[in-house]
Amino acid sequence: MRARAPVAIIRRLALIARILLAALLLLATVLKARAFRGTATALVAFRVPSVLRVPIAATVTLVEAGVAAALLANANWAPYAGAALLACFAAAAGLALADGKRGAPCPCFGAGSTIGPVVVVRNLALAAAFLSLPLLPAGVPTTTEWLVLALVVAFVCITGLGVAVLALTREVGLLHLRLGPDAALDIVEEGPALGSRVDVPKNGDTELTLAVFSSEACRLCQTLMPVVNSFRAGAHLSVAVFDEVRDADLWRRLRIPGSPYAVAVDREGEVRAKGTFNSYRQLEGIVAAAERAVAEAVPA
Repeated sequence: MRARAPVAIIRRLALIARILLAALLLLATVLKARAFRGTATALVAFRVPSVLRVPIAATVTLVEAGVAAALLANANWAPYAGAALLACFAAAAGLALADGKRGAPCPCFGAGSTIGPVVVVRNLALAAAFLSLPLLPAGVPTTTEWLVLALVVAFVCITGLGVAVLALTREVGLLHLRLGPDAALDIVEEGPALGSRVDVPKNGDTELTLAVFSSEACRLCQTLMPVVNSFRAGAHLSVAVFDEVRDADLWRRLRIPGSPYAVAVDREGEVRAKGTFNSYRQLEGIVAAAERAVAEAVPA
């Protein structure tokens, strides 16, 4: 029993390696197919004639998918086919490097990768990994082994998904900072003049008060109410909503052109920003403009 235990462990590791290598080929296949035109165009670095780029790109993509399926089906020839395929990739990348094509687009993992020494080393290492599969103990895993392997694969997928979500969150945050808030529609003749002092009822002693002018007959206003309410959580900002009917006097006094409309005033009642909005980002833009105006007014 003790002698068989290491063999069973190695057999499981061999199955994991087979699955991972097949998954790698499937990933390369998906990346090539997703940007197929770019993949075909990238073959120019390998001196492939233009008339042959699309057929060769399609052939390589199909061969990769076939080898991956054969690996999962435990075909005896699949590891050798995978090793030969990766060796060809390494040779092609090496010839392109020798031809001075370093940094050119490489179709190995879609059109986004580039030719370099790392590509050659990576493909040779993967070819060696494929060749090592036939040397490992083979056999049909037991039910328990399949469950363990499934848990391992699930853990790897969950980890990869977590990393992808974190990367996506970072990219969204950077995009948000890069784009900045959307500008609301601010017509000078409409609403109170910037810098003027107005008497707007406040909900607290905060640095800014966001006066939102809404109407029950305005469907867009009712849709945006959750957006307006989301700004109530700020410690330096209070929100007050004024209805077109109930607060008609305030509407007339401030010359509100329609709804939804927002006016941001500071502690002294000075208008710092205003405008018509129809989205979260536009209302956020009004608040951001008011915060900048208050900050610029503070003496250094």
